Amino acid sequence: MLASLKNHPFAVEAFFESSLVLTFAFPKKELENLIPDCLELDTFEDTWAFVAVAMVQTKHLRPKGLPKFMGNDFFLIGYRIFVRYTTNAGKRLRGLYILKSETDKRKMAFFGNMFTHYHYRKIDIHREENNGLVEISSAKSGLKIKADMSKRNVVVPEHSPFSDWKEARRFAGPLPFTFTYQPQRKEVLIIEGVRQNWKPRPIAMLDYQVSFWDTLNLKSPILANAFIIENIPYYWKKGKKERWGS
Repeated sequence: MLASLKNHPFAVEAFFESSLVLTFAFPKKELENLIPDCLELDTFEDTWAFVAVAMVQTKHLRPKGLPKFMGNDFFLIGYRIFVRYTTNAGKRLRGLYILKSETDKRKMAFFGNMFTHYHYRKIDIHREENNGLVEISSAKSGLKIKADMSKRNVVVPEHSPFSDWKEARRFAGPLPFTFTYQPQRKEVLIIEGVRQNWKPRPIAMLDYQVSFWDTLNLKSPILANAFIIENIPYYWKKGKKERWGS
C-alpha cells in the first residue's frame, strides 16, 4: 500500500516562475551504468550523452484541481539523464531519468518522497539576482552557478559538442516523459508532463561548480548548453505502469 503511493497516484499541477537549466555532455560510456536496462541513452552523434541540472522556482504546487491557495511554493534542483524508452506497443518515448532531487523545503522533501521515486532531500539553496546576473548556490550540495541573463545573441559554450543553438535546442526540452523502473516488480513507471509556452532562451554562463559529478565518479563533464524558461503553466499526469522484461 505504502509502496504504491510512490507511483504518482494523482495528477499534480504547478506554475514555473523560472527554470534555469545547464546541460552537461559526457562520453556515453560514462553514463550507461547509471540507467536501468529498460532505458537507453538519448545521444548526440552516437557519442555524447547528457545530464541536465535544472534549478526551478515553482509556485502553487498541488494536486491537480485544487485551488491555488492550497498549493506550496518551493525551489527545486534536479539532476536528470536524457533517455529513451520503447513501450510494449512499440512506441519510442523521449524523456528523463531522475538521479537526484533537492529542495529548500522539508515539506516538499517529505511529500516528494512519499509520492515519487525522485530521491528528494532538503538542502540550503540561495538565489540572488541583480542587474541580470543570477547566482544560485548550495553549500550542502556543493553547487554554485553564476549566469548573465542580460546578454543577447549568446553562442553555445566553449567545447560544447553542439555547433550552434539550433543543434543544442534539441536538448533544451521540453521532454514530456519521466521514467522510473522498479526491478523487484519489473515495472516501468511513466509520468507524462504537459506544459505551455515553453520557449527556452540561451544564457551566458560565467561560472559553475557541480560537486554531484564527484559522487558519481564522472570525470569529464562538458557544459553543452545553458538556458532559461519563464512563466510556464505545468502539470503532470497520473503515473502509468507497464511490465518490462520476462
